[in-house]
Amino acid sequence: MNICVIGAGYVGLTTAAVLADFGHTVCCADVNNERIDQLKRGVIPIYEPGLVELIQKNKNHLSFSSDTSKCIREAQVLLIAVGTPSLVDGRTDLTYVFSVLDNIAQVIDSYKTIITKSTVPPGTNEEMSRQLIKKGVPPHYFNIVSNPEFLREGTAISDMLQPDRIVVGLQADDGRSLAIMKEIYQQTDVPYVVTNLPGAEMIKYTSNAFLATKISFMNEISRICDRYEVNIEDVRKGIGFDPRINPLFLSTGLGYGGSCFPKDVRSLEISALDKNVTPVLLHAVQSVNQSQVDQYVTKLSSFMEDFANKKITVLGISFKPDTDDIRYSPALALTEKLSEIGCIVHTYDPKATLPKSVNGNVIQFEDMKSALNQADCVIIATEWDEFKQLDWHMVKKVIKGDIIMDARNCVDPNLVKQAGLRYIGVARP
Repeated sequence: MNICVIGAGYVGLTTAAVLADFGHTVCCADVNNERIDQLKRGVIPIYEPGLVELIQKNKNHLSFSSDTSKCIREAQVLLIAVGTPSLVDGRTDLTYVFSVLDNIAQVIDSYKTIITKSTVPPGTNEEMSRQLIKKGVPPHYFNIVSNPEFLREGTAISDMLQPDRIVVGLQADDGRSLAIMKEIYQQTDVPYVVTNLPGAEMIKYTSNAFLATKISFMNEISRICDRYEVNIEDVRKGIGFDPRINPLFLSTGLGYGGSCFPKDVRSLEISALDKNVTPVLLHAVQSVNQSQVDQYVTKLSSFMEDFANKKITVLGISFKPDTDDIRYSPALALTEKLSEIGCIVHTYDPKATLPKSVNGNVIQFEDMKSALNQADCVIIATEWDEFKQLDWHMVKKVIKGDIIMDARNCVDPNLVKQAGLRYIGVARP
């Protein structure tokens, strides 16, 4: 099929590359001329394992353009994958989505299947349909389909090549679009969940909110375990064998971050409040998550009496490993908090970069050994493999202090102790 993916961000690029790999002719369009120029030169502006290779492999089926109107006219299928960031009050900013609709309304001259990949609040796709008709687009020129993505940064390629399920939200009596969706994804053999438009939107939000809930729940349990000197890893293992619970997303640490969970949980909370539903659990999930960094600073204070001018090395900037994404990163929040209370913070990350807004007493190093040099304390804030496999005897030689805080429970405490260092974990007495 001839598909136009509108939006060359994380979801758009990944989707475009995989659809091209499926054999479709794909044009990935974006109004950001600089980004499109980079992509045409083969420069991929985000880090995602396997993405560069997949784009290179499918360059005969995949093109990039800043002429969105041309791309829209020529395609059978329009796939909207633009950003939906949070507004100041936590609501979802739909500016980019409705800007795409303006563009479509100006140039559409034949039938198009319009697929929304962007994460949007319940009711948005129905409003999109109303807006297109209001702008003068004949109803028989389009159908709106909600097809949310469930990509995990770091494993996005495999997530799309081998998804768990495909969710399709349709307008009433729209069998035509379902057939088109199955043609688009004919390379995959997985269950389809077919529902109405708000149903698909709710599935996406509920999925992210439930995973965020598991994370916050385990973080709260870890606080209780800490007081009773119970090993949270034993608890995690003990409940993870229960098939009703499942061992995934039971890890404890600094909390969730990234481009999805924080904004989506907040947006779902507001969507509930708009309908006079008080979402007690959603509020609690966010409350626990927002206080996690402070929990670690408080815990560290019991091992370090004075933070003033202490040199602390924070390993990790990205919100999770295998990505350079720092949006809502707990590791970054921890770095900024330590800086605020007077620490000299050295950081290192294999892929992510500190934002320019970070205070001057935070320094990022290009190699880990330099970041560790003469540190009073080392904190593992992101569980990159490079950190999990550290030579602790080397660490002992280059740092000044002896405190290792494992804020992700990702290293073996015995190996740290054998090197003559003090280990502080998450509810690991």
